[in-house]
Amino acid sequence: MENNVTCKEVMNHICDNLGEELNSPRCIAIKEHLNSCPSCQSYFKNVEVTIDFYKKYNVNLPDEAHNRLIDYLGLKE
Repeated sequence: MENNVTCKEVMNHICDNLGEELNSPRCIAIKEHLNSCPSCQSYFKNVEVTIDFYKKYNVNLPDEAHNRLIDYLGLKE
């Protein structure tokens, strides 16, 4: 089962965690920043590559290492 995430879902997640509506000025500013910031784009690209690698190679990490990776990537729900 594929777990593809759309940009809208990412924005909803970010804004939900900020307690903001998707069309709020804060979320619009975040989206604009993400669209124009090479550092953020690089960070999110690295997260994407790491997740793809993790899925593709079915990496079997000990629970502690897995939890540290999820925490580091900011993917903990």
